[in-house]
Formats: sequence, C-alpha cells, structure tokens
Amino acid sequence: MRDTPLDWTDIPYLVRPMQVADIEQVMPIERSSFTSPWPASAFEYDLLHNRHAHYFVVTPRPAQEAGEPKPVSWLNRLLRTTPPSPSPSGPVLGYAGFWALVDEAHLANIAVAPEWRGRGLGELLLVTVIDRAVELGLAVVTLEVRVSNLRAQKLYRKYGFEVVGERRHYYSDNGENAYIMTTGIITSAAYQRRLAELKEALHAKLRAQTAPPPAE
Repeated sequence: MRDTPLDWTDIPYLVRPMQVADIEQVMPIERSSFTSPWPASAFEYDLLHNRHAHYFVVTPRPAQEAGEPKPVSWLNRLLRTTPPSPSPSGPVLGYAGFWALVDEAHLANIAVAPEWRGRGLGELLLVTVIDRAVELGLAVVTLEVRVSNLRAQKLYRKYGFEVVGERRHYYSDNGENAYIMTTGIITSAAYQRRLAELKEALHAKLRAQTAPPPAE
C-alpha cells in the first residue's frame, strides 16, 4: 500500500456535490436505471430541506482544473473544495446519494448513464459515499438491493458489504425481495487497509481512460 495520498486530479472525471440544477440531467439516468424511479421532487426536497442527505454527481473533469491547487485530503482531491457555480458545466454521467442516520450511511441511490457503464464510475461514486461517511464519523454503510441484481451485489461485496437480512416484496413494481447489505465498521484499520488497496486499483483504471469524454 502506498504511503502518499492518491492524486485524483489526474483522472478525467470530477465528483462534486449535486445541485438542484443537476436534477434535469439526473432524471433521465434515474428513469433508465430503475423501474420505479424517484420523481424530481424527491431529489429537490433532499437537496433543499434534508440536512441528513448527501448527494454527488460525476462529470467529465474540466480541462482548466488541471492547474488548480490540490487540497490535502483524498476526498477533497476528488470533490470541489469551493461551492460550484449556479450553472454546472459538463454532462452528468452518474450520481449517488445517502442519508446519514444515527451512525449509519444509508445508500439511497446510485446510478450511471447506460452509455457510461462499465468504466468504473459507479465504483467511483461508491468510494466517494464511503469516504464521506467516514468523514462524518459514521460507522457503517447500508443499502437495499434487488435479489436479482447480481452485478450490483458483486460491486458491493467487493467493498465489504454482506447480506444481513431480506425485505419481502420490497419493490412495488414486481414484488421482488430486497437484500439488506451492510459493511463492517468502515473506520476500522482492516477496512481502511482494504479500501486503500481498492482505491489504488480504481485510480489506475480511471487514469488509464485518457480519451476526453464525448461532448453531449
């Protein structure tokens, strides 16, 4: 494991806090990813009124950011350190959000635009959620996932999530059950060692994607 922090400014993607202005681009991804999509009003409510909600979007990294001063923490290397402009630039490629509830981060949603899947962007968003949960002093990350969604379960297991329960007929569209998956203690030394290894591998994968993302 490396001794120095990873420099996330050398990947072609930027993760930043979601803004209300992003919802217009988030909704097509939400509708293409889920059979029972959230309405735009749910995102707007959480962004404006829910102090326990934390949402992020991933976009292509603006070229002009290459020369910006680099903040100290790895998460701040990935996220903007100043409030973004009222009119976000660049297409939204994916998003994720969680609610901080007592000592848990409950992953509410995570999705990537269909044409951008398979590049590691969902994993990048998941890492962002986990690290923000650590910064908030939360102990675990938990979520529900369809029992048939094996691809998502594979990613979650990679990051230490385990099935701890099942919600019967959780999904209203077809009555499918949901697994409850939860990490171990994310602040533990063992979890942080494994997370650092996964981050390094993800960083290498994303950094290798040198071609500029196509404009919309």
